[in-house]
Amino acid sequence: MKIGFRTIKTAIGVSIAVLLAQSLQLEFYVSAGILTLLCIQKTIKQSYQVVLSRFIACMGGMFFSAALFELIGYRPYAFIVLFLLFIPFCVKLNIQEGIASSAVIIMHVYTHRQIELSFFWNEFLVVVIGLGVALLVNWYMPNIAKQLDRYKAEADQLIAAILNEYAAYLKNGYTVWDGNELLRLGEVLQQAIDMARLNEENYRRGSAGANYRSFFEAKQKQYDLLERMLPSVSQMNVKIEQGIRIADFIEELAHYMGDTRKQTAADHDALYGRLRSIRDYHKRLPLPESRSEFEHRANLYTVANELERLFNTI
Repeated sequence: MKIGFRTIKTAIGVSIAVLLAQSLQLEFYVSAGILTLLCIQKTIKQSYQVVLSRFIACMGGMFFSAALFELIGYRPYAFIVLFLLFIPFCVKLNIQEGIASSAVIIMHVYTHRQIELSFFWNEFLVVVIGLGVALLVNWYMPNIAKQLDRYKAEADQLIAAILNEYAAYLKNGYTVWDGNELLRLGEVLQQAIDMARLNEENYRRGSAGANYRSFFEAKQKQYDLLERMLPSVSQMNVKIEQGIRIADFIEELAHYMGDTRKQTAADHDALYGRLRSIRDYHKRLPLPESRSEFEHRANLYTVANELERLFNTI
């Protein structure tokens, strides 16, 4: 059985919250642990949002229920009126995720059955301890940068492998490639983008940790272009001189994209100049003499267009 880091934080946070509330001899001290349990989130940003909304909901629920119970009595049917009014109120303020937490405080009001300043102070401390401990515990997040770096390296290698397969097909007119790298690339990018979003919410905008998402979104565009390029490449079942030229360029591009850490501006400019020279060369060729040659040229033209779009994402 694997115990996740979030589970460990939850267990520690609940224990600390109950310990603090109990040491202060607060009434309903175990509820501090319940509030902590409800507030452990995946990211620091989510923690701030949840703690704020639940604090407002708890305070609002406490005073709202106290007034309502005093007005219509401490009876079970009072909850019907209470939640029919309070839930839409929370939704209106966009703090509906705090309804469950506020229900804990509302039950305290119902159980206590007296409106006293000391009781309100007690509930305020229970809420502050429960939500505060959750915020402090959630402040520490595991470093996922190493996993994201592994995803970066794997994405680069997969893109290079796919480009090399395309080049081999254009050169030979056939291949035994099963397309597994293309499928794997899609999976890696989906996992990486989801993880990068979580990572981004744990860093301030502009910090080093917030750059992964833009990197993987650029890789997602490259993946889409590689998918669009595949049908045109697969229809090139003969070897022609123009196709070999493009294949040579694709091999160079694969080597360049195989490791983004080694990319330089000079290499980028040289590759782009080579692509433009190939396109200019194809424009100067005489018109095709047969339907087959026309179709092959059209496919190569599409491949060249997609390669240029791909190059612009680097």
